[in-house]
Amino acid sequence: MYTPSYFRETRIEALHGLIRDCPFATVVVQTPDGLSANHLPFERMDAVLHGHVAGGNELARMDGAEVLLIFRGPHGYISPNWYPTKHETGREVPTWNYAVVHVHGRLKVIKDAQWLRRFLETLTDRHEAGQPKPWHVGDAPEDHITGSLRGIVGIEVAIERIEGKFKLSQNHPDGNRAGVIAGLRQRDADGDRELAELMLRQEVARP
Repeated sequence: MYTPSYFRETRIEALHGLIRDCPFATVVVQTPDGLSANHLPFERMDAVLHGHVAGGNELARMDGAEVLLIFRGPHGYISPNWYPTKHETGREVPTWNYAVVHVHGRLKVIKDAQWLRRFLETLTDRHEAGQPKPWHVGDAPEDHITGSLRGIVGIEVAIERIEGKFKLSQNHPDGNRAGVIAGLRQRDADGDRELAELMLRQEVARP
C-alpha cells in the first residue's frame, strides 16, 4: 500500500482499535482463476483474527493460503472550502480522508464444531450487546444451531504483518486540519462525525 510517511500509522493500539471498531473486512486471496475477494466480520484475539464462512465458500478449501485482510475505517470527501489557506491563496484542491488497516497472514481452516460455537457466541454477544434484549446462541433450538454449524467452517489468520494508513490531513497546517474537523461536523453526512472524532484523536496523539 502506498503510504507517505506522514500518513503511516504504526501505533498498534490504533491499528487494533480500527479493527475492533470496523471489523467487517475484505479478504483478498489469489486463486487459480485470479484474485478473489470475500467480505467477512472478524474478531481479534491477541495476534489472531477469527472468522467464519459458508462451507461452499472457496476460502473453506484454501487452508494455508496467503491472504490480505483490508479493514476500512471512517472516510469522507474533504472540501477545499474548509481550508483557511484556500481563502488566502486559492491554491487548494479537494481530497478524500480515510483510515485503513491491512493485515497479511495465512489462512487456517477450522472444522471443529465446539470452536465454531464458541466463536459464534463471542461474535453475537459482542454485536447484540446494545440491543434492549440481546439475542444469544442458546436462544435458538439446539437442533437448529447444530444444523447451522454443519454449514459453516471457521477461519483463523495469524497476523504476520500489519500496516496502517491514516490519511487525516497531516500534510496540512493546524488551521486547515481544524477547518476540516469543523466542516465534517457541520456537514454531518454518513460517517462524518466518526471521521472528525478520529482526526481529533490523531491531533491528541501528535508528538
